[in-house]
Amino acid sequence: MTQTTGADTPRSPFLAEVKDAVTPRATLLVTGTVVLALLFIASYVGALHDPKPKNVPFGVVAPQAAAQQTVTRLSDLPGDPLDPRPLADAATAREQILHREIDGALIIDPSGTTDTLLVATGGGRVLAATLQTLVAGLERSESRTLRTVDVAAADRQDSNGLSSFYVTVGWCVGGYLCASIMTLSSGSRRATPRRSAIRLIAMALVALVAGLGGTLIVGPVLGALPGNFAALWGVGALTVFAVGAATLAFQAVFGLAGIGLIILIVVILGNPSAGGALPPPLLPPFWKEIGPALPPGAATWATRSVAYFKGNDTTSALLVLSAWAAGGIAITLLATRLRTTTTP
Repeated sequence: MTQTTGADTPRSPFLAEVKDAVTPRATLLVTGTVVLALLFIASYVGALHDPKPKNVPFGVVAPQAAAQQTVTRLSDLPGDPLDPRPLADAATAREQILHREIDGALIIDPSGTTDTLLVATGGGRVLAATLQTLVAGLERSESRTLRTVDVAAADRQDSNGLSSFYVTVGWCVGGYLCASIMTLSSGSRRATPRRSAIRLIAMALVALVAGLGGTLIVGPVLGALPGNFAALWGVGALTVFAVGAATLAFQAVFGLAGIGLIILIVVILGNPSAGGALPPPLLPPFWKEIGPALPPGAATWATRSVAYFKGNDTTSALLVLSAWAAGGIAITLLATRLRTTTTP
């Protein structure tokens, strides 16, 4: 028998079944998921498909006249791959690399035909290899030879220098998944300031455990990442909590859609711009600019600094992570308080 709706308006049984099987809410969620999938493809391929060095901080050590000539020559390279600057001596070059002020340096020997390139594979093997290829070509054009010295070498078991990035990805995933589960598991129960505070405290405990676990795995268990154990644990715990607190904040403001937004920020935008697969100087401008301001980029930088650069130049990255954590706490509590006071 044909079904009717309203004033005897016929409704197809098949269409009714479709509507019951795929509700409007499900349609909206599926549409959002497809959009996120397409953005994922666009972001990852856009960031990683064509790496080119751009304004890589680079030092030149040579007698004054030769140094200026070399700096000028490097500055005039097509595409501006290097941002060269003269340095006083080799010791200064090493110090600036270890403090992550420059990514490499060329030391010219005025009395011979062999020059030295200083690199740091701990900051990314791809970048070090790119500098070596670029400088070696220039040296050959001058009938000179080049030897390469790695002043901050990636661990032999840290394949391509990616362990710091992978552990960061794990910490970030743990942060937003744990926060999402705590919210979703409550079902339709309305969040209150007290419940939100309890979830934030629970998130802090989760962060301590996840930070410790990740550090144990990449350190003592696998031997994939060197560096101060306590410092790595601290970076990991702060990363997990920052992402978790931000997730709770987005959910407090936007509801279920907040999970999609945090995935957009952390996974779709944050991971390809983090400087893991490609260090920042090899990323396109958009990803290079946003990376340091997002949790994956800040955490990857801080983890590499702890592992290979004696903890140098971590302040800005730790401040970024702290800002996400503090902002997440404040917005979560404020949003739930406002919702509680305005809901009868």
